[in-house]
Amino acid sequence: MLKVGVLGAGHLGKIHLRLLQQSSQYELVGFYDENVENALKIEKEYGYKRFDTIAKLLTAVDVVDIVTPTLSHYKCAKVAIKSGKHVFLEKPISNTVEEAEEIIALAKEYNVKGQVGHVERFNPAFKSVKNDIQNPMFIETHRLAEFNPRGTDVPVVLDLMIHDIDAILSVVQSKVKNIHASGVSVISDTPDIANARIEFENGCVANLTSSRISLKNMRKSRFFQKDAYISVDFLEKKCEVVKMKDAPEVPGDFDMILQNAEGVKKQIYFDNPEVESNNAILDELETFADAIKHNTQPIVTLEDGTEALRVAYQIIDCFKK
Repeated sequence: MLKVGVLGAGHLGKIHLRLLQQSSQYELVGFYDENVENALKIEKEYGYKRFDTIAKLLTAVDVVDIVTPTLSHYKCAKVAIKSGKHVFLEKPISNTVEEAEEIIALAKEYNVKGQVGHVERFNPAFKSVKNDIQNPMFIETHRLAEFNPRGTDVPVVLDLMIHDIDAILSVVQSKVKNIHASGVSVISDTPDIANARIEFENGCVANLTSSRISLKNMRKSRFFQKDAYISVDFLEKKCEVVKMKDAPEVPGDFDMILQNAEGVKKQIYFDNPEVESNNAILDELETFADAIKHNTQPIVTLEDGTEALRVAYQIIDCFKK
């Protein structure tokens, strides 16, 4: 089992601590949190070993799980990597693209592995249709959240939309060509609602909408491609796959047939894969352990996390223009 320590014991850090303690892949050694009062409370309440410095924790582990505020990701990753430790970084990978690129360079220099916590890649609904998404040419995403003061210190693009940016970049095998975006600040100093249109070199267009002042929660994505429509509900963990194929010569009584103006007939059929329930956070942590043990590439690489951050900042730059 890999010895792991957690940096940061806030809302998400506590979830990571609980799951790592349950995991069959890791031995949870303990945690460090710079808020001493909070750290003492968690140590007393849950029994996790508390380290009073990052340096002491680093000497006791193989892997560091960084769940601190984004501003400190780079600093924490740098000291962990230079100590020869593998790093799991919550999303976004860091505060700036320059920091992210240096994290990549350090990981290569010290020959350690890194993974970024883009948890929607492990959402069971997305996993069940990922192989059906082949060369999508139009993508539409809606990620709406009810207001929560936690997270309003960063733009909605870095808080919410970045989930969909990463998922889209993982299925569109083409470089970003153009980005158009607009954002509105309603209650925060940074935009609370944002819409972005990402155009790729291969002709694919993705239209993303995110809001953190919605009246209801929604996390839906739709992928349109040749002869198929794929819908993913990340919140309800449901998916729908509608495919088309050439219609049979003699359709059955219950076959759904479409005919275009040229007389070409297509049969519509539903091919909805089974969605296997999982804990996406535990999945991402354990697949990282697999990558370390078998010396394979993590599912969400440091490069993936950096590219998602780069596109997010290009969107934010559009607001300024």
